[in-house]
Amino acid sequence: MSTVRSVLENKGRQVYTIRDRSTVDDAVVEMCRVKAGALLAVDPKGRPTGILSERDLLVRVLLAHRDPATTLVRDVMTRGLVCVDEDEPVERALSLMNERRCRHLPVVHDGVVGLVSIGDLVRMAYGEHEHELHVLHDYIEGKYPG
Repeated sequence: MSTVRSVLENKGRQVYTIRDRSTVDDAVVEMCRVKAGALLAVDPKGRPTGILSERDLLVRVLLAHRDPATTLVRDVMTRGLVCVDEDEPVERALSLMNERRCRHLPVVHDGVVGLVSIGDLVRMAYGEHEHELHVLHDYIEGKYPG
């Protein structure tokens, strides 16, 4: 069973951040520049304070008719981060995302060491299940070595 660590080994450990006192405009520019669906919001000392996702932008900025040029990230980000340890099984991380209704999880191990999306986790789980199906199919057809 794969762990979140293996997902990070495949996708990389880069964590894109934005200062929580930055404007939403600045955050959108950064999200587009790095092609990310979420940014970890940090305080001036670099400590995580929340996460700003595309969903936050849609619901708390666009739908609320807030001005992105004057709205601060800290006023619209999701607080109360849901995090996962890098040794957590992928299936458990997916379950946590489902329970908490989030699409991104900061990965922690003596600090934040990565950020995974639901897409990252689903790709890993799908690849494992696809491999299991091929092995079972080969076994049934008598191609299994033994």
